[in-house]
Amino acid sequence: MRKAFLFLLLLLPAMAMAQSLAQRGASIEAIVPEGWEHSEEFGDMNKDGLKDLVVIAIPNFKENMKEREDGYVYNLNRPHLAIYFGDSSGDFVLFKKYEELIPERDENMIVETSLNINDKGILRIGVSIFMIAGGATTGGPTYVFRYQDGDFFLIGKDDTELSRYSGETTDTSENYLTHKRQVTTGNAFENQKEKVKWSNLPKEPLKRLGEFEM
Repeated sequence: MRKAFLFLLLLLPAMAMAQSLAQRGASIEAIVPEGWEHSEEFGDMNKDGLKDLVVIAIPNFKENMKEREDGYVYNLNRPHLAIYFGDSSGDFVLFKKYEELIPERDENMIVETSLNINDKGILRIGVSIFMIAGGATTGGPTYVFRYQDGDFFLIGKDDTELSRYSGETTDTSENYLTHKRQVTTGNAFENQKEKVKWSNLPKEPLKRLGEFEM
């Protein structure tokens, strides 16, 4: 009986690791647990000539799955964001994992994400929120990060907002390196000229990825 108990204690950490993003792996399949929804983007972010990986994965923990009366199942697990750097072995090695950065969805709100790494290694993470009922606007921000000084820092943010009733649009672009903000307003339903307004931003230290909720 004691041996069986000790075996279970040894087995539990392995079971927990099987249900989390791997510390390293040569492919996305080796990193993301089976059954998790995921999206990923590849690019050289730390300028070492090796391909890096950013992944957003949604767990399938049963305690956060909710079934509707018609049988549809909501996955209310919070998305995990993880950054991996490529190494000379061909593996991707975990740099950092963020489990409370991206908002989770609920029965009345859909949260969609996007990833992009350009040829300069700039990482863009988009978070779009759509209210199923009761919301008048759609859209969301895209956060712009650059790897420097050993971490990822927020250097800009683009935000898009559309009124589903009036068609009014507001696009806001902020650059935390030049300390400038551009706001463009228009209407998606009407043929009218967009208005552009510029303003200055206060000079503040750049925020690290993970220091704020998206």
